[in-house]
Amino acid sequence: MSIVVVTGAAGFIGSHLAERLAATGHEVRGIDAFIPYYPRALKEQNLTALAEKPNFSLYELDLRTDDLSEPLDGADTVIHLAAQAGLVRSWDEFDSYMTCNIQATQRLLEAAVNADVKHHIHASTSSIYGRFATGDETSPAAPVSPYGITKLAAENLCWAYAQKDALPVTVLRLFSVYGPRQRPDMGYNIFIRKILNDELITIDGDGSDSRSNTFVLDCVDGIMRAMEQPEVSMGETYNIGGGQEVNVLQVLDILADLTGKTPNTTHGPKRPGDQRRTVADIAKARVQLGYNPQTTVREGLAAQLAWQRQA
Repeated sequence: MSIVVVTGAAGFIGSHLAERLAATGHEVRGIDAFIPYYPRALKEQNLTALAEKPNFSLYELDLRTDDLSEPLDGADTVIHLAAQAGLVRSWDEFDSYMTCNIQATQRLLEAAVNADVKHHIHASTSSIYGRFATGDETSPAAPVSPYGITKLAAENLCWAYAQKDALPVTVLRLFSVYGPRQRPDMGYNIFIRKILNDELITIDGDGSDSRSNTFVLDCVDGIMRAMEQPEVSMGETYNIGGGQEVNVLQVLDILADLTGKTPNTTHGPKRPGDQRRTVADIAKARVQLGYNPQTTVREGLAAQLAWQRQA
């Protein structure tokens, strides 16, 4: 099996991906800086199962400043998930988003070229499309938040290195990932936590904003398919999303049914730069990679609810 480097390996998606890679026999080298966007202890919990894997090693390194030559030495594939996520904070903490999402990506690409990495897979976001993300990968990029802007810049850096140094690149645009280990600042984690604790939930706007959510294990499957079929995925961009669109009010109804509790809600203003509607057009990934998300929103929310109840 191959040597795979996963950045952001202690995070929400990264830990699930690293587990899948290790379980299938790859040597996995995780990189994480444990930047205190949320408590370090939560990320350490994410790594519990990986700590027992002899084919997993963790490098606590900051992509923006540290020497990356050791984890990338001899690596076949780099999967770049590390980023400063969340659009709301990007308005007030732009320096962090600029360095984590642009500078870190540039340094990783430079290191990948120097290490002769065979495949660089970059995790981007539906936020690069802007307020409405409903089309295919050829849709115009029109981000409306500093977060989306920095992620689009990172994509463009990937293609610049692909052109300059013939670095084999694949870009995956992920759509609203949820499930066990979801970050505590993300919507579904907040909804579940507040329902379980009988706390007030503030809905941004009228609750009609919708997402075609992606269950985390379906997301991992999409990443794995891109990695395992480099002859198809290299040089391409893919939307990776779920197959079911729901709005905020519908999600709260599902959670009410799953928990047997009525959410206590109020409405607040819309968040600046938020997306109104995302519907992942995954036709390209379905045809070229065989990607086919399996998890319904109800099934995924039930899995996340079970995890949060145990946390």
